[in-house]
This record gives sequence, structure tokens and C-alpha cells, in this order.
Amino acid sequence: MRERRQYERFPLTLPTRIETTVSNKKQVFEVETRDVSAIGAFIYISDPPFSESTCFKVYLTVPSGRIKALTGARGLIECEGNIVRYTPTGVGIRFNGKCQIISLKGS
Repeated sequence: MRERRQYERFPLTLPTRIETTVSNKKQVFEVETRDVSAIGAFIYISDPPFSESTCFKVYLTVPSGRIKALTGARGLIECEGNIVRYTPTGVGIRFNGKCQIISLKGS
């Protein structure tokens, strides 16, 4: 089977927080990634209580030595995205392009 993905995926397990609003109620989940690419990530979450196309804010904690060397702290990548794939063990989230790196001081 030929690989159809345009962007390389990396098998990274990163501490991740996802936030969404369902029925005017903010929901926050502390989860982990299975893999990450330039345009999305697979997030482990058992029995996800939301449907495909749900919008999220995604916060990926990157314990990169290079980021720490440059900023003195770990990095936090903040993105927005939507669920594009739903499985029993988690969800695939596609980032909408609005990402930024934030320094986590004191980390």
C-alpha cells in the first residue's frame, strides 16, 4: 500500500491538554499523543465523549533540549484543530494552521 500522507509522522508521546466546548460547557482532558506531524496528531483518549469535526485547542508540551537551551524553559505548542478520525483508542486531530510556540517558564 502506497503512503498517501503528505507530511511525515513522528512517533512522539507528548503530554497534551485538549480543550473543547460542548453544550456551552468547557471540557479539558489531559492526554498523550501517539504520533505527531506538521498538520496534526493522534491523541490517546479512551471512549472519547465527542464526535467527528469537534473543534479543539491543543497544547503539546515539548521537552526539547534545544527549546530549553534557547528559552530556558520547555516549549508548549498551542494549536487549534478538528477531529478527522475517530477510533476506540483515540482521535486524529488536524491542525488548522493557527499554531504558536509558547515558553513554559520555570520548567
